[in-house]
Amino acid sequence: MNFLTIFARNLIQGPQTEAFPFGPAFTPDRLRGRIEFKAESCEGCRICERVCPANAIRFAKTSDGMTFDCWHNTCVFCGNCEFYCPTDAIHQTNDWNLAHANADKFEMVEHGLIPNQTCVDCGATALNTAPMVKNAKPPLSPEEYSEVRARCPKCRAKYLKNRKVPA
Repeated sequence: MNFLTIFARNLIQGPQTEAFPFGPAFTPDRLRGRIEFKAESCEGCRICERVCPANAIRFAKTSDGMTFDCWHNTCVFCGNCEFYCPTDAIHQTNDWNLAHANADKFEMVEHGLIPNQTCVDCGATALNTAPMVKNAKPPLSPEEYSEVRARCPKCRAKYLKNRKVPA
């Protein structure tokens, strides 16, 4: 009797399969998919490189700055890099469609560049990374943040030490 009820319901509702690849497939909102890197938010701490179990993330110093590469054909989408990133510079999207031809395997990489800059105080060349000011009290204003960012790490420390805090 129960079988007939299920059979009748299935006849009325129709097929339950998805039209993929001819139509969009259901993707959960919290799916851990392709990595996105925001170079302007990166502190350059390289924690993501150390916690990646598949060694899919590599930083390299070049004459232009420091490059970030995440090889998607090596990544296991564990989410460690996003979890440990202190500035949310790495984000996992819900893009899971990474199928590609073998000839395109070297294009399956997320690439970013943290450029060099000249310090406004001492003139030294340093990476234009996001400053590590998460625990600054009181929090930096947008103007102070841009002033700190324009300095090298030594001058950033001096700036934060000599910062006038309103009483």
